[in-house]
Amino acid sequence: MVIPFASSLRYSYSRVLSSAVHSAQAFPVSSALTLSRRRLPDARFPTTAEMSTAADSGSSCRPAPPVAKKVEHRMELFGDVRTDNYYWLRDDSRSDPEVLAYLRQENEYSESVMSGTKQFEDQLFAEIRGRVKEDDISAPVRRGPYYYYKRTLTGKEYVQHCRRLVPNAEASPTVYDDMPTGPEASPEHVILDENVKAQEHSFYQIGAFKVSPNNNLVAYAEDTKGDEIYTVHVIDVETGTPIGKPLANVTSDLEWAGDKTLVYTTIDEIHRPYKVWLHKLGTDQSSDTCLYHEKDDTFSLELHASESKQFLFVSSESKTTTVALYLNVSKPEEGLKILMPRVDGVDLSFSHRGNHFFIRRRTDEFFNSELLACPVENLSETILLISHRKSVKIQDLQLFRDHLVVYERENGLQKVTVYDLPAVGEPLKGLGSGRCVEFIDPVYSVDQLESQFSSTVLRFSYSSLKTPPSVYAYDMKRGVSVLKKVEMVLGGFDSSNYITERKWATAPDGTPIPLSIVYRRNLVKLDGSDPLLLYGYGSYEICIDPYFKGPRLSLLDRGFIFAIAHIRGGGEMGRPWYENGKFLKKKNTFTDFISCAEYLIENKYCTNEKLCIDGRSAGGLLIGAVLNMRPDLFKAAIAGVPFVDVLTTMLDPTIPLTTSEWEEWGDPRKEEFYFYMKSYSPVDNVKAQNYPHILVMAGLHDPRVMYSEPAKFVAKLRELKTDDNMLVFKCEFGAGHFSNSGRFERLREDAFVYAFLLKALDMIPAPESQTS
Repeated sequence: MVIPFASSLRYSYSRVLSSAVHSAQAFPVSSALTLSRRRLPDARFPTTAEMSTAADSGSSCRPAPPVAKKVEHRMELFGDVRTDNYYWLRDDSRSDPEVLAYLRQENEYSESVMSGTKQFEDQLFAEIRGRVKEDDISAPVRRGPYYYYKRTLTGKEYVQHCRRLVPNAEASPTVYDDMPTGPEASPEHVILDENVKAQEHSFYQIGAFKVSPNNNLVAYAEDTKGDEIYTVHVIDVETGTPIGKPLANVTSDLEWAGDKTLVYTTIDEIHRPYKVWLHKLGTDQSSDTCLYHEKDDTFSLELHASESKQFLFVSSESKTTTVALYLNVSKPEEGLKILMPRVDGVDLSFSHRGNHFFIRRRTDEFFNSELLACPVENLSETILLISHRKSVKIQDLQLFRDHLVVYERENGLQKVTVYDLPAVGEPLKGLGSGRCVEFIDPVYSVDQLESQFSSTVLRFSYSSLKTPPSVYAYDMKRGVSVLKKVEMVLGGFDSSNYITERKWATAPDGTPIPLSIVYRRNLVKLDGSDPLLLYGYGSYEICIDPYFKGPRLSLLDRGFIFAIAHIRGGGEMGRPWYENGKFLKKKNTFTDFISCAEYLIENKYCTNEKLCIDGRSAGGLLIGAVLNMRPDLFKAAIAGVPFVDVLTTMLDPTIPLTTSEWEEWGDPRKEEFYFYMKSYSPVDNVKAQNYPHILVMAGLHDPRVMYSEPAKFVAKLRELKTDDNMLVFKCEFGAGHFSNSGRFERLREDAFVYAFLLKALDMIPAPESQTS
């Protein structure tokens, strides 16, 4: 049957954008630097009084921006000398009074520039928030005899973690099961209220919430700064009583190994997960057993549990190579064992069912991966289940007692195929034809959700550019799908008012580049007069699938077109799509994006006077690069936590991520990479030319892209650009890479960004009509 509805990726620690920020859904899931600091003379910054506010965007009324002082810092390699006059803005301790003073002046200037549109921004925020059903619950997840879910409350920023008993828990789950909530239902138990925990913190995020196998305990990891250094607490589910002392300075990568043991990872001085630990409840953290120590600083560690819950897998992985180890949960004292040894260029992921391990293996030859199985008792004997195909990428797999679900990509779109498996204990010789789940939207996004291993019910979330996130239960035996939960969008939203499209631009080398597009049918003219926001990322093989974002409606309902450029460097079109947008082919990412922009202009979706662009993190590198290359093509640009000081950062192994990312960007200690990276690194290529309106955002405690990178980019732009367009820099002092932590605070950031775009396009109504 055809249903409107896809695998979630486990992203390695990198300069990536969180899915919570992408989707801005009602139930966000939350996933140490050392350098000598030079004391510099006091800088002269404009006072607040000098930065008088202005009500419009005209340059004649705009206050003077902060001017960062210039302190020469010379860097020489391969006979090439670079001078960075703003190197002093880097303070790894985030405590230098002079640096903080400059950042505060930038924030004050940002407020000043935007003060004339504050009324409109507040209106936008109220409009965006008004679409959110504030009191709601997530689609319940069944674990044993309980339904687990999250609840949001009216006016509250954070969620409550709750559970209820399942009626008739002995009965097998079906797609028609629903959690009773009426007066006859079992009482709701609030396990943890994040609103209470967050009261004493300006930032609060839970990166892991793990229930023990017997459902008696919960281990959760909390970050109160935004630096992604977590503290793990274990509590009794019923009473909330702490069990033992918290685990300090750990990651959010956490799994149970039985009911009394936790496995977790810690990071080194460059923020690399490098050790795996075994912790027995009731003992001190200092006595924990180190199960594995990864000494190669180009490799990082990840944990995940098999769907069967019988094994934990430890992956030691670089960008191209994986070492596989496993822990038998019933025998944790035996420690980790090698499942697959390290072979350069071989990338693996694993799961378990019955007496077999299942392995997705990618090599240079089989670049889109093949699917194998091997007996638990004979790891050298492999069975080929799905062979490699040049046009289809195996992205992920999900195992059940009787079924295998394979998540794939073909021609830029996701595929979900369900296969029957022989009974546990019977020979596993291959797979049948399988049953594909079909989708009706031309572009869409599907995410794997937690499902019960022993059931025949597959749960997943579907959305599209016009369809809110919807949770489905799919009967793998009968092919029947039942909608369990759709994120409610208030305010009269009707998806039929919007049109989604898939178009193809052509890159300079002739490569077709997919575009996903959405707009409101009764507002858009498609004659070149419409405003358009083009989003891009293009790194780490990450796929930016067409996802729904409620706040975006405030643009669409004002006549905007929204488009995603699925450029090389991402993974939308298979592994070669990624390979052709990295290393010495990285510029394809930027020229692909420019080609998409030109396609939209040539086909009358917009003009360059109506074209705005947006990218975050590594997508911020994209924005910085194309601004230097083709500033004439765009009217306004948003660069969120942008990775813009590429060459300097990648030459410094003391900065988080640098060593592990030489396989992503290249190692500039090698001459060829040095000069290639220098040719596109945004900070190194700012020049005296006109630039569009630009908004740059950063987080002071961001461990992935240091705040100093966007700060230096802005300072150099202020020094060299020859126009009077807006250049606004906003640095959040209480946030990290993933913006503010509260759900409404994130919406307020959306309102600020949209107000900036509409101001740049001169689309903000006169004050008297803003409230009409």
